Amino acid sequence: MTFKKLLRMPIIASLLVCGAQFQTASAADQPLTPSSVDEKDKTQWFDIKNIGVEGKGWADTEAFFDRLPAKAKGVVRPPVWSLSKHSAGMAVRFVTDATTIKAKWKLTSASLALPHMAGTGVSGVDLYVKTDTEKWCWLAVGKPTRQENILTLISDLIPGTREYFLYLPLYNGVTSVEIGIPESSQLWKAPPRESGKNKPLVFWGTSITQGGCASRPGMVHTAILGRRLNRPVINLGFSGNGRMEPEVAKLVAELDASVFIMDCLPNVKADVVAKETEPLVKTLRAAHPETPILLVEDRTYSNAYLKKSSQKRHRTSRQALREAYERLKKEGVKNLYYLEGDGLLGEDTEGTVDSSHPTDLGFFRQADAFEKVLKPILEQQSN
Repeated sequence: MTFKKLLRMPIIASLLVCGAQFQTASAADQPLTPSSVDEKDKTQWFDIKNIGVEGKGWADTEAFFDRLPAKAKGVVRPPVWSLSKHSAGMAVRFVTDATTIKAKWKLTSASLALPHMAGTGVSGVDLYVKTDTEKWCWLAVGKPTRQENILTLISDLIPGTREYFLYLPLYNGVTSVEIGIPESSQLWKAPPRESGKNKPLVFWGTSITQGGCASRPGMVHTAILGRRLNRPVINLGFSGNGRMEPEVAKLVAELDASVFIMDCLPNVKADVVAKETEPLVKTLRAAHPETPILLVEDRTYSNAYLKKSSQKRHRTSRQALREAYERLKKEGVKNLYYLEGDGLLGEDTEGTVDSSHPTDLGFFRQADAFEKVLKPILEQQSN
């Protein structure tokens, strides 16, 4: 095989999966009326609040894109409240026949990036498109350059009416997000999800759950799983502050989930795990007698093979979680599942930025591990 042929193979494969077959997408309603029209460049702008935002657990929020309800202010710890202002996990699905798609978004913070995380993941928006095989394929990323951004995400698209998915920033908040299309095009709300697939996967966790350090919002494992499993996702990851607190547990229990995924071990040591796991599960089970609950061990630090302190941390916290899980099972708690931490990031030590936070590679591997457990649970629900 020649080098040229070898070089072309992955490109051709990608085209066959993501670029070759798009049937006309169906829309749920009549075309939406734009929020505004820029007569200068003939762009219609649509406020995503009017399209429908996924990943928002409560309607009664202090600001529209908050992740916790207004009543949580003063109840949860201040760092949790502050982090709940980040739009992690929120997204909008829409249908359009546009050949150019723009985005306009205003961020709550002028700090666009982190030392170990790109601005595209912290403060950017991320666009996917659905193929006729129900597969979501990445299409474009919105690169933030300032607190208020307006840019063309993609142009020169092959004509067609398609369904799109736009993810919001992971480590910044937004005060407004708009989608722009040419004046000659139309935009619709996306059709409802299939019956039985409208309840969200609810994740409660740490900086990793929130998305650190994905290169763009669609690459955190929670988003990957939402696309693969065709479920909305509510992301309650709070960087450094996923600590299994009863105050947050009571709020999580208010949500109507398809599965509750509890992934707080990276932020808590064995004593907290031993103290809080059983009350957390019982709080969820009291509100939702049948909803599956998945307890997740902490991912293995990439350099733990040479660090005794990390090895001890993993061993003790995992033992505490496993013992709590076994006690709950013996007490008769049903639909309780367990995911081990070894292997979440792979075995080659290449899945993180800093030994703790996944790269896109680490998140992809983590999604694989979660999917192996979540897919059978969801299939069992539908039977």
